[in-house]
Amino acid sequence: MREINVSDIADVVERLCIESNYFLPKDVYQALEKMKAEETSALCQEILGDILTNADIAREKQMPICQDTGLAVFFVDLGQEVHIVGGDFQAAMDAGVARGYKKGYLRKSSQDYPFFERVNRGDNTPAIVHTNIVPGDKLTITIAPKGGGSENMSVLAMLTPSQGREGVKKVIVDAISKAGSNPCPPVIVGCACGGTIERVTYLAKKALLRTVGEHNADPEVAEFEAECLEAINDLGIGAQGFGGTKTALAVNMEVCPVHLASMPVAVNVQCHVARHQTAVI
Repeated sequence: MREINVSDIADVVERLCIESNYFLPKDVYQALEKMKAEETSALCQEILGDILTNADIAREKQMPICQDTGLAVFFVDLGQEVHIVGGDFQAAMDAGVARGYKKGYLRKSSQDYPFFERVNRGDNTPAIVHTNIVPGDKLTITIAPKGGGSENMSVLAMLTPSQGREGVKKVIVDAISKAGSNPCPPVIVGCACGGTIERVTYLAKKALLRTVGEHNADPEVAEFEAECLEAINDLGIGAQGFGGTKTALAVNMEVCPVHLASMPVAVNVQCHVARHQTAVI
């Protein structure tokens, strides 16, 4: 059994909060460069150039890529041979978020009481933590800050099995069509089908972590991803909603077993500031 102290966890979380909001992942940056090269609209080419310049400035000056630094969402793989010592795991995650958002001059967006009087919590806590127990003696922490503009465009649909593949595709494409410019395209579209209401939404958000251009390992699902991406780019929304031929960088689809009477579908939309960072303790 390997021991990991909560103080080490808080330190890592603090660093991840800052770095994820300063440094756009390399795969996302390269995908934006590729989109700019392939875009036929001069205006959208210029906008994509501005997006890349913004990412360059953020990296060089070590400042937030976007003013909406999001709620702090984490995906944690906890090795079953790890024993967390020195305090409470969630409290350590919260402490790291509070310190990181203060030290990094990141906007604190977390509000108490969503439909009563809204009061800013002042530290962007609590951390939203999805924990998966895995073999081994390592603790892997991935942060994926999620801004409100893209999150608000996400969709859950409870379909019937008879609606089939075309029904799933319609939910995905209609979600992006309805979203328009609101989620700051170009977007990454995380999708999932199957499971239950909570499982499908979790998988759709986790799908956003996949390297841009990496397809589902199942050839049929990969083909469906490509089909949906083509249909979304045919919508003509374009970078920041100014038209053009490119609206999405990727469609990442996950599937899982489902009840014979159900077919839940979730779409989690991510803006071009597709932030995520991972650390292993």
